[in-house]
Amino acid sequence: MNTVPERDFYQVLNLDRSASPDDIRRHYRKLALKHHPEKSDSAASSETFLKITEAFHVLNDANRRAIYDQYGIEGLKNGVPSRPGFDGFRGQYQFHGDVNAVFQEFFGGNNPFSDFFNDHVEHPISLFGSKFGGMHGMSSVSNAEGPTKDPPFLIDLPLTLEELYSGTVKKVKIQRKVLEENGMSTTNEEICLTIDVKKGWKDGTQIVFPKEGDQGPNKIPNDIIFVVKEKPHHTFQRQGDNLTYTTTVSLVKALTNSVITITTLDERILRIPINDVISPDYVKEVSEEGMPNSKDNNIKGKLYIKFNVKFPTYLSEEKKKAIQQAFDL
Repeated sequence: MNTVPERDFYQVLNLDRSASPDDIRRHYRKLALKHHPEKSDSAASSETFLKITEAFHVLNDANRRAIYDQYGIEGLKNGVPSRPGFDGFRGQYQFHGDVNAVFQEFFGGNNPFSDFFNDHVEHPISLFGSKFGGMHGMSSVSNAEGPTKDPPFLIDLPLTLEELYSGTVKKVKIQRKVLEENGMSTTNEEICLTIDVKKGWKDGTQIVFPKEGDQGPNKIPNDIIFVVKEKPHHTFQRQGDNLTYTTTVSLVKALTNSVITITTLDERILRIPINDVISPDYVKEVSEEGMPNSKDNNIKGKLYIKFNVKFPTYLSEEKKKAIQQAFDL
């Protein structure tokens, strides 16, 4: 009787078995965006997207990955017996099949294909009847003889850390009111504003488009201001121009030499040798691998590498004696 070969989740994500958690997330991101049903409506892409999502669902979880690596998918489904230092696993794993839930959780609840900050915008932002941000409670600027001007209209501009590192261009469509030739009545108009995102911009940076808001009789169009909102990143944390990366190493590697592999925000691979003993408060500092300075892109902040040391859950008596002998200097 012929049997269907077990699908290799590492092959599905184009990974080898030594892949780091960062590699797994990076490959999933690339393949998920390529085969997402909103990018391609073919049946083949939908099936591939399902396989990619199931593979990521298993490999992105440390416990599921450990069981899969040793026992395969059958170990997840049927369970693993207990042994000293390991409580076992009852099994009954089954992928829930909700590919959108996994996709949205990974992207922070945002569907990158429906985000209006793309070159193509299906749902423009309307200024009609909207509240103005940043200056709530303020009345229009006016005097008895001149036209009035409403407070600026604030719009959040969500940006990834990659976009803030490398710079990008965002196009946003705006619906506004414009005066007709008679100078009294208005009509609706759609405009496209282009934002040249500079390297190193920080959360809260404001981009001002003067007098691009609604027009009206005896009224100065208000300003439109985009406010940068930095999206959380799954790998790096930002503090000013510095970045922090946290990784997990085994106790053996913490006590001996090791090499830390990091994929940077611009897709370079860093291999950082660690020749020191990694103590709980140890931090490795790497110069010029942080964020670009927004005023001078030739200057970059620092990258700080922090460590979580993973202790073994079980040691045989033989290994305990070997460790004792190693430290009996």
